[in-house]
Amino acid sequence: MDIKNNMTSKKTVLITGSTSGIGKAIAERFAAQGYQLILNGIEPNAAELSEELAVRYQAEYLFSGADMRDPSAIRGMVEAGIERFGTIDILVANAGIQYVSPIENFPDEKWDAILAINLSAAFHLAKAVWPGMKKNGFGRIIHMASAHGLTASAYKSAYVASKHGLIGLTKALALEGAGHNITVNAVCPGYVHTPIVENQIADQMKAHQMSREEIIEKVMLAKQAVKEFVSIDLIVDVVMMLADEKASTLTGVALPVDGGWTAA
Repeated sequence: MDIKNNMTSKKTVLITGSTSGIGKAIAERFAAQGYQLILNGIEPNAAELSEELAVRYQAEYLFSGADMRDPSAIRGMVEAGIERFGTIDILVANAGIQYVSPIENFPDEKWDAILAINLSAAFHLAKAVWPGMKKNGFGRIIHMASAHGLTASAYKSAYVASKHGLIGLTKALALEGAGHNITVNAVCPGYVHTPIVENQIADQMKAHQMSREEIIEKVMLAKQAVKEFVSIDLIVDVVMMLADEKASTLTGVALPVDGGWTAA
């Protein structure tokens, strides 16, 4: 196996869902540390947000509005990134969606979209970046899973299924990458106050017929030993640790960052 020396070269990171919430915070940290960025989002102003971030940190970047439900769009984004920067060294599969509903009312199209974006996209992304990482003898793949990849909650059948599947994919790819200096890990946050969680609050209010304050206290944070939202900065710190060159023996891990939720 030919492991090239990446210590002096500028590395490239691809981050999906990088124009809001956790993904945006991850992108900002990588930008601040001098990485080349491949940014992705589907919001109407995603391209402008990506440009603003890159200008702020004077980072070289490429923006893609690839829809994570479309495997051909995913492949096109990866190909464009490799054409622009030569390699993709780090992949952070962060894009995700959620929907809360009792199973008997759960829309079929929501199930399909959640499985496609939260799980299948991670497969297509890894498949696309894998040959280059294998050739270069270096790769870091980080899946943004969830505490719901380790445990379950009612009314979240698609989300829980997708995140459990994502952890299974993480473990399988970690075994495949072990001989090529490609590590594959999953980060499993508890509740982080992001736009997706804000939307969940509204959905949970309808499902449980509770106030906003009751949902946060009695539903969202009820299972966490530490009764506060997980810090985005902590999530980013964990991602950066997993992306580090020194983390070559840290692979196949589903790391809870959940305020003690899954400790019980």
